[in-house]
Amino acid sequence: MNYSIKGNLVDTWQKKIYPAEVTVVNGKIASITPLEEEGLEPKRFILPGFIDSHVHIESSMLVPRQFARLAVVHGTVATISDPHEIANVCGMKGVEYMIENGRTVPFKFFFGAPSCVPATVYETAGATLDAEEVATLLQKEEIPYLSEMMNFPGVLYKDPAVMQKIQAARQAGKPIDGHAPGLRGDEARKYIEAGEPGKVTISTDHECFTREEALDKLQYGMKIIIREGSAARNFEALIDLLNDYPQQIMFGSDDKHPDSLVAGHINQLCARAVAKGIDVFSVLQAACVNPVLHYKLPVGLLRTGDDADFIVTSDLQQFNVLQTYINGELVAEDGHSRIASQTSGLINNFNCSPKKVADFLLPWNGQTTIPVIEALDGQLITNKLLLPPATSDGYMVSDTERDILKIAVVNRYTNAVVALAFIKNTGLKQGAIASSVAHDSHNIVAVGVDDESLCKAVNLVIAERGGVSCVSEQASLVLPLPVAGLMSAEDGYEVANSYTAIDAMAKSQGSTLAAPFMTLSFMALLVIPHLKLSDLGLFDGDAFKLVQKTL
Repeated sequence: MNYSIKGNLVDTWQKKIYPAEVTVVNGKIASITPLEEEGLEPKRFILPGFIDSHVHIESSMLVPRQFARLAVVHGTVATISDPHEIANVCGMKGVEYMIENGRTVPFKFFFGAPSCVPATVYETAGATLDAEEVATLLQKEEIPYLSEMMNFPGVLYKDPAVMQKIQAARQAGKPIDGHAPGLRGDEARKYIEAGEPGKVTISTDHECFTREEALDKLQYGMKIIIREGSAARNFEALIDLLNDYPQQIMFGSDDKHPDSLVAGHINQLCARAVAKGIDVFSVLQAACVNPVLHYKLPVGLLRTGDDADFIVTSDLQQFNVLQTYINGELVAEDGHSRIASQTSGLINNFNCSPKKVADFLLPWNGQTTIPVIEALDGQLITNKLLLPPATSDGYMVSDTERDILKIAVVNRYTNAVVALAFIKNTGLKQGAIASSVAHDSHNIVAVGVDDESLCKAVNLVIAERGGVSCVSEQASLVLPLPVAGLMSAEDGYEVANSYTAIDAMAKSQGSTLAAPFMTLSFMALLVIPHLKLSDLGLFDGDAFKLVQKTL
């Protein structure tokens, strides 16, 4: 299909905006011709498409095809996608599923080779990817990078398996994504160098939650991905860095639930950045240009000969997207996706039986204080508290008055003892919530005000072989996620509506969290400090060891 489009061309290379006609021939930009301003529609800007520089597609609860269907409406043309969620459940077959499903749509998915499957030895995962398998993935053309190296202690102490994966990426000439929350100074430098003094080996980080931490890493040559997802939100803390480091900043969502994706994507971050007075060309450098240059992506950037990957907006303030083109194909227009909804095949690994209420009882042995996870809204990190337990009939129980509730992690890969602990700040006053989206091993995580509700919420998830659930005294809701217990293959907008309903139910039961299920999913994420719960027990992220083992 050959055609031409007229508008105000936003040239990110010359940092100019001028009237132009863009001619597309066979999916490529054949020419860009400057025009006279007279008679040109002023509310029509042509600019490169947006790229999410770090996202786990699985956390949208949608398979890649359905994710793309929603994302293109907001001007997103490509994602740098780490498939380690499905890899932790289904291994190589899971990664291959994501690649193949992504190929069914006109969207540019770039999947990484997961570097940490399992993420730690302190939890039960469904699969393992060893150094040889990671090296095999890195040989694939569609795998342009090594996914986030979460095992930062393994890098600092030169764990042989970790270093083999890093070496495989070096040999393949592909960049390595980082994951080093809180690392500063000499430790940050050693992590970035990864055994090659003076070299930037691990080249990005999306885990900075303070400006000072990001500056530390920038000075050693790292690029910073400003993350703004459904749970972890670091935009406000970091966005001013874009003024001084426009070549070293990118935008990513990391984890974005379906209702949030319906509302907006990278376009929202662009609008917020411009509203803060940041130069629009710096904003587009982060949102469009830097990811292509860093990962060496075959994504067009509005140059003659490029793939015709571009968007048309009505303004450069709100970035209201009128049209999205990928390889010259119109994939979204006026808020409507032109990617058809189509169900996809299933892949899963779910092998546990329903639980009994007795499985959630936690005996009190006379402790005067117990370790408690303190959830922080909008952050992946938690605090570790020591607080007196609430007890009843010889058991430790939830305490809604102090907002200290029981949290459970249930092994989904086999029948095992349920891991139990306590968590503060969920806000629930009745019932329970549960989810099989529980980073990184994706066992079932649940929080409840009583053992009966906990058991019921968990069993709703088990019955669907994956999903999110919410129960109250009067009702229950469950959103099935039969693809690896992480995703639905159904229409993305319908999934978003179902998720909105279950999210609203959790909040109606008292949850004060902005995204209750997203926050819940990170309470088993051991590689983020400070205190988390795996199926094997309570884990101290600072000491990097289990401090309270499951019986």
